[in-house]
Amino acid sequence: MVPDQARHTIFRSAQINGGRPTNMSMSMSRASLPTLFLKVGGAVLLLLGIVGYIGIFNTISFFNLDAGENLAHTVLGIVALGFGIFVKDQNVNKWLVVIVGVVGLITGVSGFFLANGDFMGGHFAHPNFFGLANLENPADNLLHLVVGIVALLAVFLSRPAMAPAVSSR
Repeated sequence: MVPDQARHTIFRSAQINGGRPTNMSMSMSRASLPTLFLKVGGAVLLLLGIVGYIGIFNTISFFNLDAGENLAHTVLGIVALGFGIFVKDQNVNKWLVVIVGVVGLITGVSGFFLANGDFMGGHFAHPNFFGLANLENPADNLLHLVVGIVALLAVFLSRPAMAPAVSSR
């Protein structure tokens, strides 16, 4: 279907349904939420990695970026953008976003424990996430939690709505 025909079909279906788009047009946009998350999130991560290397936020006490975080943000940003742009399989993108969501939640929650040294009986008393990045700032932890929640919401909201049960009476 050419773009003008598709636009006419969606416009016509909205007229028939009292101005509301049909389930088909809504489900197509909902299904692409994980891909949109990868594109936008990847661009933000890549920009954050570049900004971290430049050192703009390194003097701000509540949001300090170290070399490990800059490298992680840059690499993860490139990977997310690559998947969001080049991988057309929505299931692959969905699972990648699930992984991002789970890792974001784990990183965010762990950061709160690492900051005061109580994680795993004090074995990780320094504010360091498995030798990769310092997560001593509450802003870092909150940001990772928000990213994890938004990622999982993108996957959850991309699922098609369940059809209502039909009574056989």
